[in-house]
Amino acid sequence: MSETIQYQLDKPGVAVLSLDVADRPMNVISPEFISELDACIDRIANDDEVKGVVIRSGKPDFLAGADLKELAAALERGISLEQGYQRSQAASTVFRRLETCGKPVAVAINGLALGGGLELCLACHYRVLADDPSARVGLPEVTIGLLPGVGGTQRLPRLIGIREALPLMLEGRQIEPAKALEMGIVNELAPAGEIVSRARRWVLDGGLAQAPWDQPGFRIPGGAGAMHPKAVETFMVGTSLMGGKTFHNYPAPKAIMSAVYEGTMVPLDTGLRIESQYFGQLISGPVARNMIRTLFINKGEADKLVRRPQGVDPSKVQKLGILGAGMMGAGIAYASARAGIPTVLLDTELARAERGKAYSRELLDKAVARGKSTAEQAAAVLDLITPTMDYADLGDCDLVVEAVFEDRAVKARATEQAESVIPEQAIFASNTSTLPITGLAEASARPGNFIGIHFFSPVDKMALVEVIVGRETSDEAIARSLDFIRQLRKTPIVVNDSRGFFTSRCFTTFTNEGMTMLAEGISPVLIEHAAKMASMPVGPLAVMDEVSIELGYHITRQTQEDLGEAWEPMSGFEVMRRMVEEFDRKGKRHGAGFYDYPTEGRKRLWPGLAEHYPPAPEQPSIEELELRLLVIQALETARCFEEGVIRHAADADIGSIFGWGFPPWTGGTLSYIDTMGLDRFVSECDRLAQAFGSRFAVSDWLRERAATGQVFHPHS
Repeated sequence: MSETIQYQLDKPGVAVLSLDVADRPMNVISPEFISELDACIDRIANDDEVKGVVIRSGKPDFLAGADLKELAAALERGISLEQGYQRSQAASTVFRRLETCGKPVAVAINGLALGGGLELCLACHYRVLADDPSARVGLPEVTIGLLPGVGGTQRLPRLIGIREALPLMLEGRQIEPAKALEMGIVNELAPAGEIVSRARRWVLDGGLAQAPWDQPGFRIPGGAGAMHPKAVETFMVGTSLMGGKTFHNYPAPKAIMSAVYEGTMVPLDTGLRIESQYFGQLISGPVARNMIRTLFINKGEADKLVRRPQGVDPSKVQKLGILGAGMMGAGIAYASARAGIPTVLLDTELARAERGKAYSRELLDKAVARGKSTAEQAAAVLDLITPTMDYADLGDCDLVVEAVFEDRAVKARATEQAESVIPEQAIFASNTSTLPITGLAEASARPGNFIGIHFFSPVDKMALVEVIVGRETSDEAIARSLDFIRQLRKTPIVVNDSRGFFTSRCFTTFTNEGMTMLAEGISPVLIEHAAKMASMPVGPLAVMDEVSIELGYHITRQTQEDLGEAWEPMSGFEVMRRMVEEFDRKGKRHGAGFYDYPTEGRKRLWPGLAEHYPPAPEQPSIEELELRLLVIQALETARCFEEGVIRHAADADIGSIFGWGFPPWTGGTLSYIDTMGLDRFVSECDRLAQAFGSRFAVSDWLRERAATGQVFHPHS
């Protein structure tokens, strides 16, 4: 019995291939799938009773592309360039056999047809797509560090033109039905219940069993080749834009452009071999492995709550309480109401709580204006938020999130007042970004129910939530907190308690290094540019303005008070202190920080930086600054792993990418160390420590791991 494709020949002679991969919620392309498709093509080509073919799906979606779990396992074992080439060619050859089997082939596309799924459709002669909002087609391989390796870079440009095809592949966009028809990616739209009959009708009406590019006199729409003006312009502009966006840290966009450029100047079969060569280069390199491991496999497991303690019944928050209606509290209220959770938003004054609710109203109004929500839907969400200043309104909340000012005493008062009215079994979660949970739990009468749930700003856009386990936090509190995060459709990581936990602690090294560089006389423009060249989303000085220099200063002073004589200032603290105390430049929210924020025009670096921190005559290379900025974050992550703050390497990688924007091409901070190689990483840290100070010092534990070859992500 087939495990992936069901073959049925009806009386008029139409062979219907139903894709239905066993034991998978979605159809995926695996070696077994390719082998069975090859066998089906043999039957089709050699059976005179077969007049044509219709390919359909036996699942709610058509075909999601490659089996990334199987691919990830192969990548961890290691794939050579030649093996990558052969892997692409094996599937590409079968798709080409389908395209040239001599029988007309139509495909009925329901739901999603992505990556290899769309490539299979492109190898068919006629494409009918369900006219349904859930249906999408696209080639998103670039988002996992690869290119379409089963004909996508060759067939799509030949079908709709290079200028239209390249952006779809370089950006990995998914196209809705109407746009797919308009662009010519599909031939017809039909109601979901009619797509198979429409495809079958085309076959029986004498559909042409030949792709356009196999017909005499075919020319690529819009032109191709080194001497074609429009094609040359497309590649010149595309190359410039690509470099500006990726800084050449991501090899996939360049490989896509090269495969399209070279492949469209030769016959299709030659172009398919060129595509496979570039696919082999990408899949044998580290970027695809890192991105697939972290962005797909490990993130998927985190979304499924792989860290959830066993033995605790599943739960859902029926009513949520939020203490503090500032930026974070308002954002959490919006996310919770969007998830359908009745939410009580409390602040010291009703007007403050009302302003917190108004934040949701603004976001919902924008969604309505953009056509992403109806007015009725927006009103229903807004009705779920109840602003108040009365703690008694928390009486039936089964989970409370504290998001008040980052001050231990303020948080203690909020904890005591809330616990005096909430149910005994309710979970109390602090949204603190730095203060240790175990210390905050001292104000709680039920420390077993006390936990950290650290959201990231802006909450409506940031997918990550950091769950912090205190010394007395119970497994039930962990499990119920993770269930809540899943309700919000966000991605959790679980870490142990520590000052700054994991994300804030490591992110601080990035901003501290930027301020330290400034004090060293390094040009602020160079500092910011180096961060962007490394693919950080924003420079350390700009992000310090965003999160508030004043807040960082206040947190540091709180740490100094907590640690007493044991406190040691970070290398960039004096810059932070002067910005707040001497220059009264506290960050973007206050209208002035490392940048000026004019009422009109773009922000610009504060000219006063040159006066107070004059640039040195000789500036370091951009590569050296990139290295410093990335290494310091990765080294602090390794320290967190050594200390047990990080429980699993996968959580460190997920947290670093989705929490503060560590470059995705690295796979995350610990994948970055593994990719560099522990020996080289330790050597670079030793060099940097000698040149710039003990913050780059390597522990004996990490040095021993390097000596014994203990990577953070062992090969399976």
